[in-house]
Amino acid sequence: MRLKLGDDLQFYGSSVGAVRGAIRDALRRHSDLTHDEVTALSSELWAVPVFERRLAAVVLLQSKVRLLMNSDLTRIEGFVRTARLRDLVDPLAVDVVGPLMEGLDAQGRGRADAVLDRWAEESDVWLRRAALLAPLRALRRGRGDWDRFSSQARTILEEPAGDGPECRAAREAISFVLDEVAKSRPELRLSTGL
Repeated sequence: MRLKLGDDLQFYGSSVGAVRGAIRDALRRHSDLTHDEVTALSSELWAVPVFERRLAAVVLLQSKVRLLMNSDLTRIEGFVRTARLRDLVDPLAVDVVGPLMEGLDAQGRGRADAVLDRWAEESDVWLRRAALLAPLRALRRGRGDWDRFSSQARTILEEPAGDGPECRAAREAISFVLDEVAKSRPELRLSTGL
């Protein structure tokens, strides 16, 4: 049975564990997937508006993040724009975009930083949320660009807040990152009222 999530997204009713297990089993059988095969399969999974298929695409990218390049941010941007759910956007940002960024050389990192800076300034709140969450892992470990995150966060916090839940998504991401970073790096503070 399919249930509706939002406007277009269907839900089969499979557990997150079942989706993760299916991807894990597929990757055991096909451990030699190339970059192009991983990105094509993730796009194929994402193309059908079913939550479990899209979650499978996220899990696949999480599992094969070491194969990804800065040019894959275009594909991921499309996924974020159409996801419109924390359960898909957050793992894309934290577990795919963040590690992808950390694995890039200086030139690739510069290009990727420019993409994330653009995301942070977008009117699409989900792209903004992804840009804010992407450095979380690195910031927790004492790496990451705190100044870049702080600048993006302050810009968003200075804007008038909307009433709807989507308008709160970027602000919630900022609070979440601040709370998580404070656990391991309490000296890092954002110079705002948060």
